[in-house]
Amino acid sequence: MPRSNFFRSLLLAFGVLMAAACSADVAAPPPPDLSSTPFGTVSGSATDATGMQFHALWWGQDLKNPISVSKTIDVSGGTITIPETGLTVSFPEGAVTAPLTVTITADLRYVAYKMEPSGTQFLKDVTVTQLFDATQLSGTPLRSTIYAAYIADDSISLSGSVPAIEVEPSKTIFSATAPNVPEAQVWIIRHFSRYMLASG
Repeated sequence: MPRSNFFRSLLLAFGVLMAAACSADVAAPPPPDLSSTPFGTVSGSATDATGMQFHALWWGQDLKNPISVSKTIDVSGGTITIPETGLTVSFPEGAVTAPLTVTITADLRYVAYKMEPSGTQFLKDVTVTQLFDATQLSGTPLRSTIYAAYIADDSISLSGSVPAIEVEPSKTIFSATAPNVPEAQVWIIRHFSRYMLASG
C-alpha cells in the first residue's frame, strides 16, 4: 500500500511539473514584431540631391491593389504601419502640436510612399522603417548604396531615373546571420510629401 501511494504521488508530482512547463510555454512572450520596432536611431541633416539621379527600388511583386492607411496622430505621438509592405512610421511625442490625420499610400510598383497632408512640418524627427522582405532586395546581397529620397512632385513617374530634392539621413540594417544581406532601411523625415527608397 505505501509503495502504491508513493508511485501515485510520484505520478501526480510529474503531472504537476509537466503542466507547469506547458503553461510556462504558453505564457512565454512572443518574439518581437520587427515590423513595429524601428532598428535603432538615425540622425543628421538631409542632403541636397540637385543633379543626382536615382533608380527606385521595386517591390518583389507589384501590389495588386492600392494600399492606403490613415490614422490620427496627436501630441503624444504614435505609429502607423502597412504590414503588407513592411513599412512602419513612428512619430515621437511632441512631433505635432495638435491631432493630425495622416494618410500614407504605397506605390503599386516601387518602394515609395505618398505621405499626406503634403507639406506638413514636424517639430521632432519622424522615424521610418522599411523591411526588405517584400522588395526586390529580399534575401540578396546588397550591391549598391540605398538612399531614402524625397520627391517634391507627387505626380512624377518613378520609372527610369527619378530626380529627387533631398537625400534623407538613413542607414541600412543588415542580417545578423548574413552580414551582406540587407534586412531593413531606417530613415528620418521632418516633413511630408513623397518618399522612395532608391539606388544611385
